[in-house]
Amino acid sequence: MLYNRHYWLIITLLMVVVVACQTTPTEWPVYGGNKAGTHYSALTEIDTTNVAQLQPAWEYHTGDAEEKTQIQVNPIIVNGILYGVSPRLKLFALDAATGKEQWVFDPVDTVTDKQGKGYFSMNVCRGVTYYANNGKDARIFYAAGSHLYCIDAANGKPVSTFGTAGKLDLHKDLDRDVSDLYVASTTPGIIYKDLIIIGTRVDEGVTAAPGHIRAYDVHSGQLKWIFHTIPQPGEEGYNTWDDKEAWKHMGGANAWSGFSMDEEKGIVFAPIGSASYDFYGGKRTGQNLYANSVLALDAATGKRIWHFQTVHHDLWDRDLSTAPVLVTLNKDGKNIEAIAQVTKSGFVFLLDRKTGKPVYPIIETPVPATSDLPGEKPWTTQPIPSFPLPFVRQLLTEKELNHIVSDSSYQDIKKRWAATQHDHLFSPPSKQGTIIFPGFDGGAEWGGPAYDASTGLLYVNASEMAWILTMVDTKNSGHNKETNLEAGKRLYATTCMSCHGAERQGSGNNPTLVGIQQKYTVDSFKALLAAGRRMMPAFTQLSETEKEALSSFIMEQKKSQNNPFIPPARAEDVYRKMPYTSTGYNKFLTREGYPAIDTPWGTLQAINLHTGKLAWKTTLGDYPELKARGIHSGTENYGGAVVTAGGLLFIAATSDHTFRAFNKRTGKLLWEYNLPASGFATPAVYEKNGKQYVVIACGGGKLGKPSGDSYVAFALGNKK
Repeated sequence: MLYNRHYWLIITLLMVVVVACQTTPTEWPVYGGNKAGTHYSALTEIDTTNVAQLQPAWEYHTGDAEEKTQIQVNPIIVNGILYGVSPRLKLFALDAATGKEQWVFDPVDTVTDKQGKGYFSMNVCRGVTYYANNGKDARIFYAAGSHLYCIDAANGKPVSTFGTAGKLDLHKDLDRDVSDLYVASTTPGIIYKDLIIIGTRVDEGVTAAPGHIRAYDVHSGQLKWIFHTIPQPGEEGYNTWDDKEAWKHMGGANAWSGFSMDEEKGIVFAPIGSASYDFYGGKRTGQNLYANSVLALDAATGKRIWHFQTVHHDLWDRDLSTAPVLVTLNKDGKNIEAIAQVTKSGFVFLLDRKTGKPVYPIIETPVPATSDLPGEKPWTTQPIPSFPLPFVRQLLTEKELNHIVSDSSYQDIKKRWAATQHDHLFSPPSKQGTIIFPGFDGGAEWGGPAYDASTGLLYVNASEMAWILTMVDTKNSGHNKETNLEAGKRLYATTCMSCHGAERQGSGNNPTLVGIQQKYTVDSFKALLAAGRRMMPAFTQLSETEKEALSSFIMEQKKSQNNPFIPPARAEDVYRKMPYTSTGYNKFLTREGYPAIDTPWGTLQAINLHTGKLAWKTTLGDYPELKARGIHSGTENYGGAVVTAGGLLFIAATSDHTFRAFNKRTGKLLWEYNLPASGFATPAVYEKNGKQYVVIACGGGKLGKPSGDSYVAFALGNKK
């Protein structure tokens, strides 16, 4: 008996030691916190009782912000080192407790404008990926422009044995020549064993590359597998494209918003974007798999396990803008392993993790199926989840128009609203003008939701903004008798107008081109067209004569406008010759510049996935002048939230420069701090030397807000 008692005492002590060794995760090693995509931290030092005492612990300035640059990065923290990216896409490592710089890697080759100021041919970066083999051979993968870099995590030097001198050209390995098309990457890849799985950002116009998903060996850079998101002959989904040659020409259907993973099951989940061209599908009639689908792939081989398409034959740019979250649902007393996919439209799709079958009914619902654009064939039904209910408004009625502006302004927006097609979430694009609501930037966006498994609450921040999509005819004839000015206008309509507006005035988050000749010479402007800049793709498909014509129109070059345009010597690509284009990404605004819809314009909500009901909902963000009138309007928001075991939800994301902490159970605002620039990014939570920190990138640069260059970390009991 004594022996047995000692035996069980030893076993008990060993169990205590094992539990003690399984410590609470203290770092933020993966984009979004973990591969499940939950944005969750188990740290508890900062909680509801002391969060009001948070103060800046350190601030790091990258020193390379420019006009309209951004930082959308959710940094990672591994072994006490924070890895982040600057506005000019410099990769850096900091001591996570002090913000002291350890090293910087600069991938940028610059082109100089007329003032001698360099610009870079890259877009935003949202994070990086860490790999180590049993704590050794640690390396960072991140994308800058069209290259995937492999960087030694210890010293910031390229790993020469990976790819070519430490990088891969993302134009390659797509089973199609896309060397003259735009291919980049914004959201980091994900690691499975010795593979890095990556998606890409491609052009959203007619000259889009395909968005196939690829996996590379982390050591050599050798391609290990590819999944064709636009299926090829013999592959499942091929018959959902009416044109059987579409796979050779069509683009998009890309996993630009990242991945989540069930590592134990070896399943990687990919959210897929829309097929190109976004707003006219007459050249891609059919259901268009795997565009707008959640894909479950075997992470080791890239083989399809299941898919679920959330929009058929998308005409509204309703990409799946964030990776699904791994959740566990309680239904009828049983726990179900599932994924939760939030969308721009405000839906939450709950799908069984192993099979992709809906956990609750998703109804194929009849939608408007006629278009005033000849050749277009809208799909006749769309999948509508029955559970939970949408988390944003989805129909802009007269009752929902902005009532807080002057009467004359209200009458103006009422008149413009009445002139549009606005009766359905799925009203097709039109020459008349179609209300897109929720808009092109959400509902839910790339920041993604947060999830607390202990409560079953899914936290989603959303923008509620209406946009007006107007289609116009394109002019594709008369090439042989055009002047540079005429050709420039035509090329602008087919190449630039959908982003920069009919009058070059800018649209959405895209800047005005009026007066651009004050910033660029003809040569530097043509170099810009060839290289791209930030969110602007490179237009390498344009010939020199086409660049000259565009330059003469956009830059108002009087000397060359009347010169005869010389067409490039190439065969016409009928797939790139669209009969219609849009006049731009145009927000529906009042004369005063406010959203034309009634408040709220930005929201934060907690959805109970067990019951399908809202646990709470609040506005997110403020316009100072409206707040002074007692109106908490909310603002458009970019970036996600994080939730902690300390009872908190942290989020920046808004245009008012504010970082906030809420009680995760009630939605009560507990703390806020005015940042040096808007934090259009997702925070990270970590611990070092026994102290908990929360860090946010402050890059601004969107929604007309000034750009910033800093990362700010907060902790208890510190002074700046």
